[in-house]
Amino acid sequence: MIFVNLPVTDRDRADAFYGALGFRRNDQFSDERGVSYVVEENIHVMLLTRERFADFVSGAVGDPAQATSVLNCLSADSREEVDRLVSTAVTAGGKPWMPAQDHGSMYGSSFADPDGNVWEVMWMDPAALQG
Repeated sequence: MIFVNLPVTDRDRADAFYGALGFRRNDQFSDERGVSYVVEENIHVMLLTRERFADFVSGAVGDPAQATSVLNCLSADSREEVDRLVSTAVTAGGKPWMPAQDHGSMYGSSFADPDGNVWEVMWMDPAALQG
């Protein structure tokens, strides 16, 4: 399993954004200082207020709106799913991050959430993996 912990400036805004993406909220691990989402069975995202995030790190909390320090990448089942998730993210208040990249057997695009945390979404042709 992977747990991605992200600092957010506005917990409620982040909650609404990630809910709009279609991820499942996990109230068992959510409170006024953070909210948990299940992306899929083995991928969970913890959206923590900057103050709560600071409880888990040594030193300053970086600002993803100022500098990119991590790229989170999700796989998609199709090119259409890539485009749908990025479009949904932008409609929900995110921003396009990098232009879509089409390499034939690989296709990807990306967005930044309202706080600047980056998510890439990529599809790979299963036939190309069989090489």
